[in-house]
Amino acid sequence: MRVIDFRVRPPFKGFLSMVMYQQAARRDRFTAQIGFAPAPSAAAQSMELLIQEMDRAKIMHAVIVGRHSALYGTASNDDVMEVCRAYPGRFIAVASIDPADRRQAMATVKSALAQGFKAVNIEPGAYATPLYPDDRRLYPIYAVAEDAKVPVIMMTGGNAGPDLSYSLPVGIDRVLADFPTLKVAVSHGNWPWVNEILHVAFRRANLYVSPDMYLPNMPGQDDYVKAADGFLADRFLYASSYPFAPVDKYLDWFLKLPIRPVSMEKVLYRNAAAFLGL
Repeated sequence: MRVIDFRVRPPFKGFLSMVMYQQAARRDRFTAQIGFAPAPSAAAQSMELLIQEMDRAKIMHAVIVGRHSALYGTASNDDVMEVCRAYPGRFIAVASIDPADRRQAMATVKSALAQGFKAVNIEPGAYATPLYPDDRRLYPIYAVAEDAKVPVIMMTGGNAGPDLSYSLPVGIDRVLADFPTLKVAVSHGNWPWVNEILHVAFRRANLYVSPDMYLPNMPGQDDYVKAADGFLADRFLYASSYPFAPVDKYLDWFLKLPIRPVSMEKVLYRNAAAFLGL
């Protein structure tokens, strides 16, 4: 069994300054709400324990996403590459951009693949000036990514901004229509707008969906699972959203879902590999 965990925030350098590590009680409350006990590696802030947990679950690779966030903290692209170099072959690097510096953001997108990054991360509602996904200030960045064939991971579900409107899927629908060859993956699955984002995915073949921490024991779980084993089997992405869910126990839970083996293999590995160009 091959597995790529599509969203992991390791206990390493800049990631440790994020709210998810600085406010452990808040993180562990979310973990309990989705039905898990905290990961020992998260509690101890230990990379070695995280690697052991990945090994126990036979997780080949984990996608590490850089972050420029006024709401949740920053992990630099240098930090992302450093953890990838420290643990060769275990992690896949995704670069973050700051749209406030449009030219630098566009330059980062253009150079991302050459630098070893496999995608870029955009978190519209979490920036110092919150943006909606279809804000025209982001359009030059989308255009560069589409032209350079750099896929985009967009965090637009859950606590994606200062209020619930920043997770609405309608803006993503517009972006996907305006950039039809740009591959976009939505982390947190645009929860709680489950039916709406699944409809967008039905309309737009360039959308991948990854509910991660908002799948277990949450409203909408059955709809996500039906899509993963149905029309979205080629574009549904497995992810734990560690440290909010433990990488090993989450996979144990996920493997019990009513998803046929042919679809499960795609969801666990092949879809992420195709999205990232592995």
